[in-house]
Amino acid sequence: MSDPFLFDTASPRYGLPLLFPGQSQKEVFVNEAHALTDALLHCAIEGEAAVPPSSPTDGEAWLVGATPSGVWAGQAGKLASRQADNWIFVSPRDGLRLLDRSTGQERRFFGSWRFLGAPLEPIGGSVVDAEARQAIVEMIAALKDAGIYSGEP
Repeated sequence: MSDPFLFDTASPRYGLPLLFPGQSQKEVFVNEAHALTDALLHCAIEGEAAVPPSSPTDGEAWLVGATPSGVWAGQAGKLASRQADNWIFVSPRDGLRLLDRSTGQERRFFGSWRFLGAPLEPIGGSVVDAEARQAIVEMIAALKDAGIYSGEP
């Protein structure tokens, strides 16, 4: 029989608190884990800001900007989620994706937050095939409309 798994006090990726036999006040740990899961599951942010909104609502999430201030000071690049009238902060990990509602674009985290850039439209070359170029331009436009690419190269 294999040995049982021995866990730390939190999950390794996002620090979700874990329960142990005989632990007191388990509801505190369970509620914290649920709040973090709620912030990360199918994540959508209102936008990116360095200052918290003046009247946030519970469930609202933001990407903290590069030079945060106020209660967001020291949280640059993290997700700020409003839960129970408080801000909880989550450090992103490679592979995290979210929808930015302010732009309608998807952002991905891979060392830093990134939008997917749009491919450049075809120009130049010794043989010009107008139909092929038009098809490529239409594909790029469709990808932009689908929210896969921002409008910026």
